[in-house]
Amino acid sequence: QVQLVESGGGLVQPGGSLRLSCAASGIIFSSYTMGWYRQAPGKQRELVAHITSLRDTNYADSVKGRFTISRDNAKTTVYLQMNSLKPEDTAVYYCNALFPTTGRDFWGRGTQVTVSS
Repeated sequence: QVQLVESGGGLVQPGGSLRLSCAASGIIFSSYTMGWYRQAPGKQRELVAHITSLRDTNYADSVKGRFTISRDNAKTTVYLQMNSLKPEDTAVYYCNALFPTTGRDFWGRGTQVTVSS
């Protein structure tokens, strides 16, 4: 019943921008910390950014200053605005919803971001 559906991925040139969206259903969205993770070929999945119910944010050092996470509780959607993209940003990006009290979380299926000239 819980669904997280990512969209907005694609192929962009270095220096370009993309905005990823994750639409959530089946959860009380406003109670969850929402996060974006990514997994590049041959690498482990890593946290990119997360945003709490209070809209506190954290970013990986590698994306700080370039990416912005935001949420729209009315639309039960979390976004990741990605600017100044680099080839090393190429990965499958996954949406995550975490209920902090219990530690239970849910994952989307991912969306591919490819940064290449």
